[in-house]
Amino acid sequence: MRDYNDLVKLAARAAARAASYIRTASRPAPQAWTEKGQNDFVTEVDRAAESLIAEALVREVPGSLVVGEEFTPDVATSGEVVWIVDPLDGTTNFLHGYPQFAVSIGCAVRGELCAGVIHDVTRDVVYRAARGGGAWLGDARVRVSSVVDPRRALVATGFPFRELSNLDDYLRQFAAVTRAASGIRRAGSAALDLAHVAAGHFDAFWELGLAPWDIAAGVMLIREAGGRVTRLDGSEALLTHGDIVGGNPAMHEWLLGLLRTA
Repeated sequence: MRDYNDLVKLAARAAARAASYIRTASRPAPQAWTEKGQNDFVTEVDRAAESLIAEALVREVPGSLVVGEEFTPDVATSGEVVWIVDPLDGTTNFLHGYPQFAVSIGCAVRGELCAGVIHDVTRDVVYRAARGGGAWLGDARVRVSSVVDPRRALVATGFPFRELSNLDDYLRQFAAVTRAASGIRRAGSAALDLAHVAAGHFDAFWELGLAPWDIAAGVMLIREAGGRVTRLDGSEALLTHGDIVGGNPAMHEWLLGLLRTA
């Protein structure tokens, strides 16, 4: 078994390959968009990027599994080495030319997250983390923020655009956070939101109804940057579909309590 830093390097190379392709790809015309579900689009760019990633990862680690949003969303995440891939997180942003989308690759070994890479495509910067090795933005180590007062907190979120049955619950949560924090941001890429929490740009983040490929790499980054990430019930089992709350330790505890009572 390779060590975790080796897995990060492999993921970073695969993500860079996909990011390079995405930057040069033409944005598909609206009639070429496929709607997987309500407000959830996919294009040939997503599919091609995932193919590039899967080919690179499996070639380097024969026998490893790739769980990807487009091709293999039902594969279990408990194999020896499982790559958890979102080839284009923020597809709707990409389709509209809004520069907030990323390639996200997490890696689990025997069911435990051990590595994560998020490549910000338009800025061409890479966030990476290996278990026990800290979180990094390029060559600089990053840490979660030191904000402890909610009135000074900048909180990121994502709207429940897929599962509108959660909308009423979410709106109550949104109102509670709006009243308590200094600001809320919704940029449209959960992977990048989590990376920005790890780097201390955001103090906390929450969203409902996310998939493992949306969050796997970001969870690794926040944990290695000194933060906490859980479900709303406090569980740290995050390799399934569900809600997520993350932040520096103080803001995670505050946000978790606020959302539970909203």
